[in-house]
Amino acid sequence: MSIRALVILLLFKISIAFNGFTQVDDDLDVVQAWEGIHEFLLRHELPPEKFRQSFLEINKTRLNGDTTLIAGTLYRIPGMIPEKKIDETSHPSEIIDPLFGDKYDHVPVIDQSLQGAVYYLVSGHGGPDPGAIGTYGGNTLSEDEYAYDVTLRLARNLISRGATVYMIVQDKDDGIRDDSILKMNKSEKTLSGFSIPLNQKERLKQRADEVNRLYYTHKNTYQRLIEIHIDSRSQSQNIDVFFYCHENSARGKALASEIHKVFEAKYARHQPNRPYHGTVSDRSGLYMVKNTLPPMVFIELGNIRNFRDQQRFVVVDNRQALANWIELGVVNDYRKSR
Repeated sequence: MSIRALVILLLFKISIAFNGFTQVDDDLDVVQAWEGIHEFLLRHELPPEKFRQSFLEINKTRLNGDTTLIAGTLYRIPGMIPEKKIDETSHPSEIIDPLFGDKYDHVPVIDQSLQGAVYYLVSGHGGPDPGAIGTYGGNTLSEDEYAYDVTLRLARNLISRGATVYMIVQDKDDGIRDDSILKMNKSEKTLSGFSIPLNQKERLKQRADEVNRLYYTHKNTYQRLIEIHIDSRSQSQNIDVFFYCHENSARGKALASEIHKVFEAKYARHQPNRPYHGTVSDRSGLYMVKNTLPPMVFIELGNIRNFRDQQRFVVVDNRQALANWIELGVVNDYRKSR
């Protein structure tokens, strides 16, 4: 540690003594180039869902933007809290995450049904690659924007049930949006703040590396990866939501099957005169299915070029319903795994 860092650390600890706080493993530390807030907290054995907000509050002058860490900078480690507020048995009633946008950044924690579960969520394409393209009422629909919005909604749902969630693709400019037409942009980056490459293999490897690196920080923990896409087929082809997994992954297939069961049941209830044709099948050759460590499900939400399927995306309540239905399957899978 440099002399400057030692001086800062000494002054920091002196200020602690005069402010009447109890030190709980608190210190200053330099953030590594590969770390985001989640990784920094995990390295110090602090649950991110519990300490994220306090980290943001005590380090707000050291952040690049709202939540981006600056490599090589000293950050305070959460833990300096008044003794009377320490309650190891309680859970937060609300978590604040600006990634969800101003309207949805306050996430109420409704229960702990997913406590101990870790989820990696990946929305398809992004950055310079919009993915599949459709036209709706003279407007352009891009796969990456709608897949990202549904994925964000799913992330918020899972966090509300006590899960640890990593959004591998993030857009600090776009929180959850209630618009029908989601404007296209190229501002998505990875969880670690890296720009997304145009080359498909490089882009997929970048995401797989992010997931696999985090996987090793959660050894002996229930972990699952969910990747969300929107397909592009003939304009006349109306398709249902379907699911891919690895042929050798019993846990990945179990997750896909539980979500699939929810969709079957929901279709039977809401569209009793229309049979549901979505399936669970092997796609072991897909890069993310083949090269990531957690059991995973790859979800295609529909055909972005088909008018009936487009209603699944442009109607905001339908996007939320997709997230809700996936969440129900996720919760069922976690319960059965335990």
